Amino acid sequence: MSAGDPVETAYREHSRRVLATLIRLLGSFDAAEEALHDAFAAASEAWPRDGVPANPYAWLVSTGRNRTIDRWRRSARLRAVAPELAAMAEQAAAPEAPEMIEDDELRLIFTCCHPLLPVEAQLALTLREVGGLTTEEIARACLVPTPTVAQRIVRAKAKIRDAAVPYEVPGRDDLPGRLESVLQVIYLIFNEGYSATDGPSLTRADLCAEAIRLGRLLLQLMDDAEARGLLALMLLHEARRASRTDVSGGLILLEDQDRSLWNREQIDEASRLIDDAMASRRIGPFVLQAAIAATHAHAPSAAETDWPQIVALYDVLGRVAGSPVVSLNRAVALGMRDGPEAGLAAIDAVMGELSRYHLAHAARADMLRRLGRGEAAAAAYACALELTRQPAERRFIEARLTELLGKPSQ
Repeated sequence: MSAGDPVETAYREHSRRVLATLIRLLGSFDAAEEALHDAFAAASEAWPRDGVPANPYAWLVSTGRNRTIDRWRRSARLRAVAPELAAMAEQAAAPEAPEMIEDDELRLIFTCCHPLLPVEAQLALTLREVGGLTTEEIARACLVPTPTVAQRIVRAKAKIRDAAVPYEVPGRDDLPGRLESVLQVIYLIFNEGYSATDGPSLTRADLCAEAIRLGRLLLQLMDDAEARGLLALMLLHEARRASRTDVSGGLILLEDQDRSLWNREQIDEASRLIDDAMASRRIGPFVLQAAIAATHAHAPSAAETDWPQIVALYDVLGRVAGSPVVSLNRAVALGMRDGPEAGLAAIDAVMGELSRYHLAHAARADMLRRLGRGEAAAAAYACALELTRQPAERRFIEARLTELLGKPSQ
């Protein structure tokens, strides 16, 4: 398919929604994935001949669903060997019942985040089925080996099937207990869009837009401070999209970005969301991360950033939801507040837990570079380069290496 192929465009724009709806209609992850393939195969044959339908999403859902049901009904062994499939086919053909919220992707997120599943399996399954990420991309995002992610996804699907987990948004009494995982996976989907782990472009606008849409939908479903914080955090990051790359797609660091390109409407909306969340006095990790991002967004320049405030917010975040990555981010902020020597010491304190995380090596390299330790900085950048496949990041690191290796080290 060419870049302008309508089937490819439809896949990019609708495949995640189509899959989510097919999972609900067919009651099976595996059947829905096969139906999705069937639907797009049919589109590749029909659309060049008949034209693109007025509603590609509805056409794809209907085609995938009908072909699957027809295949089930044609099977000579269906009722004798697999009566449950016959029942499923009849149920799939039945009229749809109204539900509390009409969004199949949000239903699918809550299904994937069912408390029956371990948290790590919830994250992996949702990123695969809702975010459309490959197992390799999920492994890099979660800092675990690819086979581990694949095993988590297979086991999670089997558990959902065997326990007959309902495909639905839970009742309001059960929502709070499921919220944390749902917030996490929406943010991980956004993160893959904001800083793609692979592919030609640094960002994927479709994933960012979808995560923000889901964040708004979740906030409509339940008025929660952390849901506000998540939406604010995504809007603040999205507000900087236009300034993050140059005309050739090269990476531009925050300190070098043209702040006149930042989307002030999104920043203002995020600021209102943060104010509302803070007023509730239920301050969680997403509200704190949003407050950190807002401090950056409101700084007139990199030099005028309130680094003491950012370090203080990271101190609180570390107590509320500490992690090696939070410690790394605090170390970088510390280096900006107190100087690169302090930053380097703080980064070195967490490197043991982040040895496979390319951004940790890149942050360490930057501190060494600022200290004038060119040879050590180059070695750290080389480690970062080995661990990232993202082309824009690789080009940036390679440029740093060229700059360092062209100068005498101290």
